[in-house]
Amino acid sequence: MTALFDRIAKAASTTAFRWSAAAVASYLLAAAFLIGFLFSKTNDILTEQTLAGLRAEARFLLGEAAAGGAESLRARVAALSRPDGPGLYFLSDAASGKLAGNLNRVPPELAGNPDGGIFAYQPQRTTNGRPRLAVAFPMSLPGGQSLLIGRDIDDQRAYAETVWRTFLLGFGALSLLGLLGGLTVSRLILNRMDTITATSRSIMSGDLSRRIPIDGTGGELDALAHNLNDMLDRIEGLMSGLKEVSDNIAHDLKTPLNRLRNSAEAALRESRGADGYREGLERTIEKADELIKTFNALLLIARLEAGALEESLETFDLGALVEDVSDLYAPAAEEAGFNLSIEARPGVRVRANKQLMGQAVANLIDNAIKYSAASGVGNAITVKSGALGDGAFISVADRGPGISACDRARALKRFVRLEESRTKPGTGLGLSLVAAVARLHHGEVRLEDNDPGLRVVLVLPRRCMIASVSEGDGRRLEVAAS
Repeated sequence: MTALFDRIAKAASTTAFRWSAAAVASYLLAAAFLIGFLFSKTNDILTEQTLAGLRAEARFLLGEAAAGGAESLRARVAALSRPDGPGLYFLSDAASGKLAGNLNRVPPELAGNPDGGIFAYQPQRTTNGRPRLAVAFPMSLPGGQSLLIGRDIDDQRAYAETVWRTFLLGFGALSLLGLLGGLTVSRLILNRMDTITATSRSIMSGDLSRRIPIDGTGGELDALAHNLNDMLDRIEGLMSGLKEVSDNIAHDLKTPLNRLRNSAEAALRESRGADGYREGLERTIEKADELIKTFNALLLIARLEAGALEESLETFDLGALVEDVSDLYAPAAEEAGFNLSIEARPGVRVRANKQLMGQAVANLIDNAIKYSAASGVGNAITVKSGALGDGAFISVADRGPGISACDRARALKRFVRLEESRTKPGTGLGLSLVAAVARLHHGEVRLEDNDPGLRVVLVLPRRCMIASVSEGDGRRLEVAAS
């Protein structure tokens, strides 16, 4: 029982319950005002109808007195004064007292009151029953007579009491149902929040694989759970990447640092004069430059992950940028035995970070040159750019060994090198930097089969497009800005 009360108290202390209670209270206040207004109007209408009937009857009896005299009026009042009827009468004069009527006397409540009013009376047919209510007003007649005309309104009072009791019962029932509904809603929300809290605690304890359950109702809590799960997926991916970086950094940074130290130590140990020292320093500088490139790439990826982009956006022709970068790498490709072809569609204007886009294109071409075999059919590297649906794309395709489908997602991570021997130069940051540039521009990187070889496609979304695209045959393909 104590646990039940504790659960009820916990549910009653939630924001959902307070909001539900406030909504129910507002509804009940509005209902009370409306019912009270209707009750008052109904009572006024019934009272007015009663008074209108009394005034009409008074006019009729005055006409009877004027036409037939006092005796005719007395006979008419006597005929109307039924013991069980709703009409109440008391005809009297100063000399004889009561002349006719079904009231024994003038009610004390109306004595000295010329305007009449409400009074209690005991019907003639009962002697010990509950007094009934009536309304009446007096009339002064010629010849010193006076007439009191009234109507029984006890049925009207009973009706009003029934309405009032019904209202109170309904008000109480609505209040109780509202509170129960608020407690139920609060408990349901509290159960979901307890589940989210328990999941969060498990995640904080180190279990990053846990996810917030979704009940499939499609409500706000499900939307919150979806967003939190997406965030947790991102955090888990970052943590996995950090672990992978930690595993690879020992080989990719520690080994070059050891070589750098050994090179400097060898230069000091060998006594070859100034030329020997100079050669040793030059080798040391080359290795230091490679390390600086690695650290610069890491810093650039970290800056891209932070998402600081808006201040560096500019508008430029994507095809012209691809051509410029490709022209820079054409001599290196030719020296390595590759035929570098460029198919860049002009007129595709985008709004992006030009330096980062150029770096991404350079990385893709450099990777294609570095990891492709320049022999036979494998000596072709194709660089393309243009419009893709409502967005734009850049692709670099080679005829090398390619990347298997199961390794493509892993290849976009930092320090991942699919060459297990790691004999070729590189740090495993090239594709990860391209992926970071794509994410920063809300795009994506696709690794596709070039049959044979690999085709890497960097896709920019519609939000990066700012102009129209000119096609070779003179037609224009309009690309709307986001």
